[in-house]
Amino acid sequence: MKTRVLVLGAGFGGLELSTMLAEELGDQVEVTLIDRNDSFAFGYSKLDMMFRGVSLESVSLPYSKVVKPGVTLVREEIRSIDAESRSVETDSGTLEGDVMVIALGADYDLEATPGLAEHGTEFYSFAGARDAAGPVASFSSGHAVVGVCGAPFKCPPAPSECALMLSDELTRRGVRGDCEITLTMPLGSPVPPSPETSAALMSEFEARGITFRGGLRPVRLEPGLVIYEDGTELPFDLFLGIPKHRAPDVVIDSGITEHGYVPVEPATLKTKFEGVYAVGDVANAEVPKAGVFAEGAARVVAKRVIAQVTGGDAPPPFDGKASCYIEFGEERIARVDIDFLSGPERTGEFNAPSQELRQEKSDFGSSRRARWFGL
Repeated sequence: MKTRVLVLGAGFGGLELSTMLAEELGDQVEVTLIDRNDSFAFGYSKLDMMFRGVSLESVSLPYSKVVKPGVTLVREEIRSIDAESRSVETDSGTLEGDVMVIALGADYDLEATPGLAEHGTEFYSFAGARDAAGPVASFSSGHAVVGVCGAPFKCPPAPSECALMLSDELTRRGVRGDCEITLTMPLGSPVPPSPETSAALMSEFEARGITFRGGLRPVRLEPGLVIYEDGTELPFDLFLGIPKHRAPDVVIDSGITEHGYVPVEPATLKTKFEGVYAVGDVANAEVPKAGVFAEGAARVVAKRVIAQVTGGDAPPPFDGKASCYIEFGEERIARVDIDFLSGPERTGEFNAPSQELRQEKSDFGSSRRARWFGL
C-alpha cells in the first residue's frame, strides 16, 4: 500500500516537501497538498509592490502549475485538524494520511495592537503591501514610523529593508529632507543573530538619517500617535506596521500549540503526535520565521519520509542553516548566512551589499519558480 502524506499548506515548506517526495518516490506515495489559495508569491515581493510599482498579479505563481507525480493539489479551506488520527476536515470532507506535515505558516493579529488597523498601515500581508503603496506614494512630509508590533516575526531583516527603501523612495521624489524616518522593534538590534549584519545596517541608518530604536513594542495606536509598552510615545504621519504574529486559527483550535506555535523536536521537526511533523513559521523550531528555514526543514522531513518508505537510514538532523538576502537600498543587496542549530552558538556571517548579490537573489527566486512550478 502506498504511503499517504498530507501536506497542510503550500508555502516554501509544503512546496519543497511535495517536490522532493515526487522526485524521489514518484508514485510510491500519495501526497495530498492542501492550500486555500490559488497562487504563491515570494514574501520579498511585498516590498517590490510597495516601492517599485509591482503588481500582485505579476508576482503570483498559480498552483495549477504544480503538476508532479504522486502529488494531488487540493485548493480548499482546512476546517479542522486531528493530529491523533492524522486527518483534516476540508470544505469537501475528510482527508487522512499515514504522515501529516503541518506547514500553514503564521497569520497576522492586527487586533493584538489596538488602533493598528484604524490608524496604521500594515505591509506584511500581500493585500496590506498592495494597499500600503498608496500611502507611501502620497507621503511627502512629516514623520514615518516603521514599527514591529511583536516578536517573533517573519523575515527579521524586512523592517530594516522597508526603512531603507522608504528613504530611497523619498530621495527619488526630492522630499527626503522634509521627512523623518524611525524604525522601532522589540529586539535590541536589527538582526540579533548577526552582530556584523546589525552593525552594517546601523551604519546605513546613520548615513541615511534613519533613527533606530530597539526594545520598543507598541501597545496601541491613536490618531497620529503610537504608544509603547514602556510609556514612550511617538507622533507619526505615516505608520508602517508589522503586526503581531500567531498560528492560524485552525491550528490553535486543534489544541496542538504551546506558547502560540506547534512544538517540535528541532532536529527532526517531529511533534508529539506519531507521524506528524510541523515545519516553517507555524512551528517552534528554534529558528527564525523565514521561508528559507521552512524550505530547509521540509527537506529534512522529506528525507525522513523517503527513508521510511524505502527502508533507508534516517537523515542527518535539521541544521538550522539558511541564507537571507537584505535590501540595503540604492539597488544593493547583502546576504547573511545564518546557522542556528549545527554548532554551540548561533552565528550569522555577513556578506556586504553588492550588485552581484542582487543577481544572486534573482537567481534564488528563479530556481524555486522552476523547481516548484515548472516556470
